[in-house]
Amino acid sequence: MAATLVADFTDPLDHGITVVDTGFVRERFDASYLVAENGRGAFVDTGTNNAVPRLLASLQGRDLTPDQVDWVILTHVHLDHAGGAGLLMQHLPRAKLVVHSRGARHMIDPSALIKGVRAVYGDEVTARDYGELIPVAAERVVTATDGFSIDVGGRPLLFADTPGHALHHHCIWDERSRGWFTGDTFGLAYPDLATPLGPHVVPSSTPVQFDPVALHASVARLLANKPQVMYPTHFGPVHDVPRLAEQLLRQADSMVAAATELAKAADRHEQLRQAFQKIYVTELRRCGSTLDEATILSLLATDIELNAQGMAVWLDRQARG
Repeated sequence: MAATLVADFTDPLDHGITVVDTGFVRERFDASYLVAENGRGAFVDTGTNNAVPRLLASLQGRDLTPDQVDWVILTHVHLDHAGGAGLLMQHLPRAKLVVHSRGARHMIDPSALIKGVRAVYGDEVTARDYGELIPVAAERVVTATDGFSIDVGGRPLLFADTPGHALHHHCIWDERSRGWFTGDTFGLAYPDLATPLGPHVVPSSTPVQFDPVALHASVARLLANKPQVMYPTHFGPVHDVPRLAEQLLRQADSMVAAATELAKAADRHEQLRQAFQKIYVTELRRCGSTLDEATILSLLATDIELNAQGMAVWLDRQARG
């Protein structure tokens, strides 16, 4: 479990892993993981540009310098995971960026990514939360496909293609800790949602590539390794993995069922939002949560909105066949 905080935004774990709170949105919302082994390091996910000073500062807690970081690994290229990659790479002279083969082009030329974010959030919010995305030189980008592996100071990290949340998503297996770095494939596990049963997960159907069938297959693949811990980007390590997997898929299935019923609703987006609110609150109550409903909905407000948008895209894709 976690040791004493070495800074108010870092949490050193066992097995040479440090959780870095990127500061995005709120505390304990968005994480980067620093993996250290034999004087070498790797970051898994970066947060946004605003997180880069924190990531660089976290190296001190593992007695590393920037030139001892060999890898910056992205689970996928959504900007809460990858927005700071270009800026971070400027400070890590020896590092290579590892990204899913479907996402590599967006790191080399991030113009399409930032255009999509501006379309959703507007120029002001985009500038405040994400800043200017910095391209990564093509020669520093390594594309990962299923079964790809890298070495961090003699420690292997193995990549598995895990669609469901996004097509450009992979999870990374760390044999040393018997854990997966799961990005968003294993859902969102905000510590503030913990119940008497322990950590609590919520699915992420963020636009635009949610696929419930692929999600089931990806979760089954993760479980096949009998992991002792998962490291979701949102937020921090979780154990009791089989229970959480069941919880994740139960809610995802309920979301799909609700969306299918609402496919032709005139006010579909609002109906989806309300349906998802009910699903999440019901699951929390089933697990013994005593959080008041207003607090639950506040903690999940962004995710409820994005999940409704993503599910609408899935519904439209289903309708087109």
